[in-house]
Amino acid sequence: MSGMNSSIHDEVTSFQTGFALRPDLVFPVRSPDDVVAAVRRAADARLPVTVLATGHGLPGAVEGGALISTRHLDRVTLDPGARTARVQAGVRWGQVVEAAAPYGLAPLNGSAPGVGAVSYTLGGGLGILAREFGYAADHVRSLDVVTGDGRLRQVTEGDELYWGLLGGGHRLGVVTELEIGLVPVRRLYGGSLAFDGREVDPTALLRAYEEWTRTVPSALTSSFAAVPYPDVPALPPHLRGRYVLSVRVAYTGDDGDRLVAPLREFGPALADSLREMPYAESRTIHSDPDAPHSYYGDSAVLGELDVERAGELLARTGPDSGAMVVVQFNHLGGALARPAPNSVPYREGRFLVRLLTGGGREQARALLDPAFALLAPVTLGRTVNFAFGAGDRTEGLHDAETRKRLAELESRYDPASLFRRDVSA
Repeated sequence: MSGMNSSIHDEVTSFQTGFALRPDLVFPVRSPDDVVAAVRRAADARLPVTVLATGHGLPGAVEGGALISTRHLDRVTLDPGARTARVQAGVRWGQVVEAAAPYGLAPLNGSAPGVGAVSYTLGGGLGILAREFGYAADHVRSLDVVTGDGRLRQVTEGDELYWGLLGGGHRLGVVTELEIGLVPVRRLYGGSLAFDGREVDPTALLRAYEEWTRTVPSALTSSFAAVPYPDVPALPPHLRGRYVLSVRVAYTGDDGDRLVAPLREFGPALADSLREMPYAESRTIHSDPDAPHSYYGDSAVLGELDVERAGELLARTGPDSGAMVVVQFNHLGGALARPAPNSVPYREGRFLVRLLTGGGREQARALLDPAFALLAPVTLGRTVNFAFGAGDRTEGLHDAETRKRLAELESRYDPASLFRRDVSA
C-alpha cells in the first residue's frame, strides 16, 4: 500500500478551505487493493473512515479517524460504441467531458468541472441537463465498492447495495469506480441572462421566472441565482459591487432564442451570454469559481415555489443582509421525476433552493436557518450533494422509508459504523 508519509499535506488539502482535516491516519490510495487494505486497517484500529475526492462537498471538519484520499485514482476509460465510461473515484467531471466530447457524447455532469464525478453521482447528481436526462445516479451501470468487511464488490441494478449507494453516498462503503452511461449531446444552447438587482424588483423577476418554467420543455434545464458581489478589484467591473440576478439555461433543442424571449423582455440586461456552444464549453454557463475557498451551505427541495416567501428570502439574504449569500433556485421536474432503481429521494420536487455563504459555521447557520424556515411549509427535504458544512446533521436528507432502508443496509454492510456520513465530491 502507498506510503502514508508522502506529501500528506497534499492529501488533506481540499477545495473547501474552511474546514480542517486532521485525521489520525491518511491513506493516499492508488488502486482498489490500496482501498481494501486501508479499510481493513481502519477496521482493525476501530477508526471511522472519511472519503475525500476533491473536497467540494465536505460536510465539516475531520478530527481523528482515517482519511482515504482517492485523488490518485484518476483514470477515465471510454467505450464510445456502448456510450459508456468507467471513471475512478478521483476523476473530476472536466476530465470526463473532455474525453467524451470528440465522440459527440457527454456525461451527466454538474456545472463545475473540478467536482469529483463519483461522489457527486453517489449523492444523486443534479446536472446541467438534468430535466432532460434525470439524475447522474440514474445512468450508472455498475459500481465497484469496498464494504466494511474489506471486500471489493461489483454491484449492478437489482443489488441492494446498488440501490443504497446511489443516493446514500459513502454510507455503505468506498466506491473505487463507476461505469456510467453517456448521452449523445455534442452541442447545446446555454449561458446566462443577468439583471441588476438594484434596478429590477427581485421578487418580480423570480415570479416571472417561475411562470416561465411552466412553459418550457423538459429538454431545457435552468436556474435562477441572486448574488451580491463585493466591491473588490479582483472582480470584473460589470460585477463589482452589484447585486446580480441571473437565469442560467442549458437546452439541447434548436429554438433556444425563442424560448428565452420572454425573459429578455423583462428589462435591460446587465449581461447576456446565451448562445449556441459545443458541450465542452458548458462550464461557462455558470462559470463557477475554480479557486479553493471557504463556504458553508445547505439546500431544500420544494414541492412548489411560493414566490412571496421566496421573495422574503431574497430580501433577507440580499446586499443589505451584511453577508455575501448566494441564492440559487434550480428548476426540477421532467426526467428528474421519473422513478429509478436508486435511493435518490424527493423526485416529486419542483424546485431546489441552495444557499451558500462564507464565515464560520455558527455565523452561517444563524443566517441560513431563518431563511430556510421561510420555505418550510413547501419543503420536502434536503439534498446530500448540497450540505456544505452540515456535519452530522442528517435529518431531511432522505424520506422516512428511504432512511429506514438505508439504516437496514448499514446494519448489514457496516455494522461497526466505519464510514462517516459524508460525500466529499
